[in-house]
Amino acid sequence: MAHEPPQRLKQKLLFQGRKFNFEVSRLRLPNGAEGDWECVRHPGGAVAVPMTAEGKLVLVRQYRFAASRRLLEFPAGTIEKDEDPLTTAQREIQEETGYKASQWHKLGQFFLAPGYSDEIIYTYLATELEKLDTPPGLDEDEDLETLLLTPQDLEQAILDGEAVDSKSISSLLLLRSYLQARQLG
Repeated sequence: MAHEPPQRLKQKLLFQGRKFNFEVSRLRLPNGAEGDWECVRHPGGAVAVPMTAEGKLVLVRQYRFAASRRLLEFPAGTIEKDEDPLTTAQREIQEETGYKASQWHKLGQFFLAPGYSDEIIYTYLATELEKLDTPPGLDEDEDLETLLLTPQDLEQAILDGEAVDSKSISSLLLLRSYLQARQLG
């Protein structure tokens, strides 16, 4: 049975920011009920899951204002206007870690927080890494360090309650599924 989508009665932009917008929409549901729904409108993001020839993952630990702490993450960034997600991932791995990859494989995509945002995250495995001679090209508001961990060490850090962001946890799950499929195939 197909569900009829809600009818948008009114939409109001409350905030227009550098990376996202915040809006409120008045909706009429198929059952006739009306209500207001808030939404963060975001252009999406892309994650690079860099893996060395030795099977180590390249991650960054960086300070995140909203969390008020340093988080362990895969390199990632916001998709710029007229940029495809793979280009974003390729840019971010170089800017944040100083690595470049010659092989890329899309692992998947997912909504980051669909309860309040339309942001979609695209995740790519980056292999055949080359460490560049030039230091990472960090934005002036970035403060991060690069780490190399095995997938098992990253999983243990997550289970131990280390501060790891959700896009990296989800990307690790996609990576694990991809690697298992390759072993079976």
